[in-house]
Amino acid sequence: MSWWWVVYPAMGLFAGFFAGLLGVGGGLILVSLMVIAFNAQGFPPDRIMHLALGTSMATIVFTSLKSARSHHAHGAVRWDIVRHSALGLMAGTIGGAAVAELLRSKWLAWVFTGFVVYSAVNMFLDLRPKPSRQLPGPAGMQATAAAVGVMSALVGAGGGFVSIPLMSLCNVPMRQCVGTSAALGLPIALAGVAGYLWTGWDKDHLPALSAGYVYLPALAGIVAGTFVTVPMGARLAHRLPVPRLKRVFAVVLTLMAMKMLWGLLPH
Repeated sequence: MSWWWVVYPAMGLFAGFFAGLLGVGGGLILVSLMVIAFNAQGFPPDRIMHLALGTSMATIVFTSLKSARSHHAHGAVRWDIVRHSALGLMAGTIGGAAVAELLRSKWLAWVFTGFVVYSAVNMFLDLRPKPSRQLPGPAGMQATAAAVGVMSALVGAGGGFVSIPLMSLCNVPMRQCVGTSAALGLPIALAGVAGYLWTGWDKDHLPALSAGYVYLPALAGIVAGTFVTVPMGARLAHRLPVPRLKRVFAVVLTLMAMKMLWGLLPH
């Protein structure tokens, strides 16, 4: 058996813990790890970033379900926000996947890194919103959700890197931000998978056992690992003090940004 069948579950164990802890779907972590793995396996360079993004979206379908269920058990999912955002998230994600197909892999990597840096800075600054600031109405939430969906498709993440700071700025408690973000990952992931399957279906030079831009061996291994650690991370999220939870979120994002920047800079 190829040793990659051990590496991919290990990735899932690592990413699943942070998916449960931070409500981010694990995509921010997994995209970086899969780029490293796909390069090591000798996949075509011009397809690696697209494969990493598409496969990441597919894993989020499973991690978001598991994570949302765990956070719901703690009463931390704002289902009203999910209801008023789902259609916008799906529409934006499908559009983002179509835009991603038009971009070169290197440009996708720069977009990914830029938004990781944005999220990390937001958490580090720990901006305090005005006490009167509230969530927008249903129309505003759908429009904002569509923008989150576009960015999620471009970076292969569940949207938590944007939705958590946005909800926090609207005075949603941090633990509810994390739990709600986990649930918001499902419509994003479903639409993202559809987009990456469609745009990559007839492309050549893809590795064997790929379905569009979804690499099935990585998907199977990663999902197996996440199912073990997602509930562990969700339980810890409801035990950590909120400021510490924010700092953990920022540190993880910063490490991912540094790794991606290192890969993009000339050596």
